[in-house]
Amino acid sequence: MTPYRYGPFDGGPDPLEPPYDVRGAVDALGDSILSGEDPASALRDLIKRGLAGRRGLDDLLRQVRERQRELRRSGRLDGILDQARALLDTAIGQERAELFPDPGDDARMREAELDSLPADTAGAIRQLSGYQWRSQAAAQTFERLRELLRKEVLDSQFRGIKDAVSDSNSEAMGRVKDMMAALTDMIEADARGEHAQADFDAFMEQYGEFFPEQPQNLEELVDSLVRRMSAAQRLLNSLTEEQRDELAGLMAQTFDDAGLAQEMARLAAALRERRPDADWEGLSGRREQMSGSEPLGLGDATTAVSELADLAELEESLRQDYPGAMLDDVDEEAVRRALGRQAVDDMEALKRIERELERQGYLTNNEGKLELTPKAVRRLGDTALRKVFAKLAEGGHGDHDQHDVGQVGELTGATRQWRFGDEQPIDAAATVRNALLRGGTWRTAVKLSVSDFEVAETERRACAAVCLLVDLSYSMALRGTWSAAKQTALALYSLVRTRFPQDALQVIGFSNYARELKETDLAGLGWDMVQGTNLHHALVLAGRFLDRRPEHNPVVLVITDGEPTAHLRRDGRSWFDWPPSPETLELTMAEVDKMTRRQATMNIFMLADDERLTSFVDEVAKRNGGRVLRAMPDSLGEYVVSDFLRSRRARGR
Repeated sequence: MTPYRYGPFDGGPDPLEPPYDVRGAVDALGDSILSGEDPASALRDLIKRGLAGRRGLDDLLRQVRERQRELRRSGRLDGILDQARALLDTAIGQERAELFPDPGDDARMREAELDSLPADTAGAIRQLSGYQWRSQAAAQTFERLRELLRKEVLDSQFRGIKDAVSDSNSEAMGRVKDMMAALTDMIEADARGEHAQADFDAFMEQYGEFFPEQPQNLEELVDSLVRRMSAAQRLLNSLTEEQRDELAGLMAQTFDDAGLAQEMARLAAALRERRPDADWEGLSGRREQMSGSEPLGLGDATTAVSELADLAELEESLRQDYPGAMLDDVDEEAVRRALGRQAVDDMEALKRIERELERQGYLTNNEGKLELTPKAVRRLGDTALRKVFAKLAEGGHGDHDQHDVGQVGELTGATRQWRFGDEQPIDAAATVRNALLRGGTWRTAVKLSVSDFEVAETERRACAAVCLLVDLSYSMALRGTWSAAKQTALALYSLVRTRFPQDALQVIGFSNYARELKETDLAGLGWDMVQGTNLHHALVLAGRFLDRRPEHNPVVLVITDGEPTAHLRRDGRSWFDWPPSPETLELTMAEVDKMTRRQATMNIFMLADDERLTSFVDEVAKRNGGRVLRAMPDSLGEYVVSDFLRSRRARGR
């Protein structure tokens, strides 16, 4: 038998992984787009806000800024100078205390030597490096100072090395020197093309304790060292000139004392040659102002400056406010270092949103411009409809069927004999049974006759022709009702498409002119910054739509926040006047009367409490018999859908 081995799938994306669910993202985009944003802006806002269970860029930015504040409050950058000066003063004080009781010339000579020490700490340490201490306590304090400096200075170049070096004696420093030499050799070999991963693995096996970050290859190790050395330089730049000179002298003196100066210079040169574009002078980073009161060690201070620099770069990329900004600009490793693994997962989810919206057919990129697809618009309509029904009272409207045998509708479970012209589905079981009862047997082929055929009975539902007239005037945007009007229209489209497919729906938008609005036009539709509320033209278009469907029950719904102020003249041009001219009102009312003769009840949804509008709609209701409903924007969809269902129920009886 052929042996088989099973393991993780590594041939690309997991074929069994469930599809990425972006329906929530589409709904979130829809809220912004219906409010007037273009898809690209809405997508940017969504990425900043995040999705349910996933942080957006704004949340990640807040975390970054909070971490920056924590670091700046953590201590002072010049803490190593205070620590070094304190230990030096202690050692000198202990030595003076030992010399004071001695009346001899040697004691006075030693005191004179102590008095002549340079003012700067580095110079004093250099001069005392060959001093023969009389006081054992002073000698121990001075050695503790040198050990502190060796560990802290090394830690400023190699993060975490002070924890790996338990003692800074000559043997330990010799091992550090060997590590630096081996590292430099490896970098130089790589520059010649002679380096292999096995060489790095052998290096880490021998010196891995010096690199707690555990880099996986030479490139990662070089990245870490370059960031560290650049941070050390930025730390120096953040100090005063006097402090900078003193600390630089301390570091140089420490490397000399430890016998590491030559190897450190060689390593720095190799790194500079490998990364000439790095910020070696610390010029790109601003001077860090640390407000903490506790003194920081040199290693911890360098770590703080390094992290602050990383956070500054991360903050800039997360803001995404520069030309050509992309989520791919955000360094995943920088996110992991600063905010942890969960933040990386959140970033990956954000990056997938746009890709999946396009892949799953909700967004399309048309010559660099993002646009919603018809699939996305249908999704927005379905979501708007679900929100409407969620607000409706329990036990709300049903389908309002007219129970009669017809050609369309739901199956009743009954059958009848087929008649010429019937389009109902054939009931195969009943048809075969009739043939068998007519004389066929199961042993022979069943021969069907025309009289054997039966069709399934259905309930015929009353068909409606629905006209939704939506005000597109600028006042709708000023009152904040435009988004609600578009959501309502999409919800009605979804309701008719999914529950009443036999109905015909036309949405008409009107401002100075009226025009038909397709479902795919609604999402990105903006209001018209023109003068005029031409309900007359909208009713003319609605009348034509209804006249082409005489067999449908007519339903007319009007959403507006103002009385008619424009009409269509005989030459086809719009005429605007304020207050409304008598001709505008006369022509509009004439169309209302035509709707009444068509037996089309007009129900008007008022979105403003205006005296003139109230007077107009009351007159329409008196002449047409329709209703006037005052609706708030957040309940508009519920009102319109409920009224549509009520109208269908009343007409379907």
